[in-house]
Amino acid sequence: MEFDELSRKVIGCAIEVHRNLGPGLLESTYRQCLACELSHTGIPFQMEVPLPVRYREILLDCGYRIDLLVSRGLIVEIKCVETLLPIHQAQILTYMRLSKIPVGPIINFNVAKLHNGIKRFVV
Repeated sequence: MEFDELSRKVIGCAIEVHRNLGPGLLESTYRQCLACELSHTGIPFQMEVPLPVRYREILLDCGYRIDLLVSRGLIVEIKCVETLLPIHQAQILTYMRLSKIPVGPIINFNVAKLHNGIKRFVV
């Protein structure tokens, strides 16, 4: 499945979660519910995937975790914040660089309309 199609399907699942729950819950709740929706749709994913840092040919666990790794080709970062800040963008771009995965949306569920909370990154 190509990145654009995969992104659309994941965003569709996120919209369904937001339609059912609305804004205002914890990030972990949205992550679990999006995982449930992805499972229901048959889209393979992993949750809370450790992302090591390679330093001098040693892989170090520095505490980085990818919220959802979808089909091993899409990083999904879930937020529940008032406003997406530059630090959120830096976070997903760092994850994309470390994992060598070129596509990743940030989905902020703390908005009235989810379309206003989605920002897609491609490197």
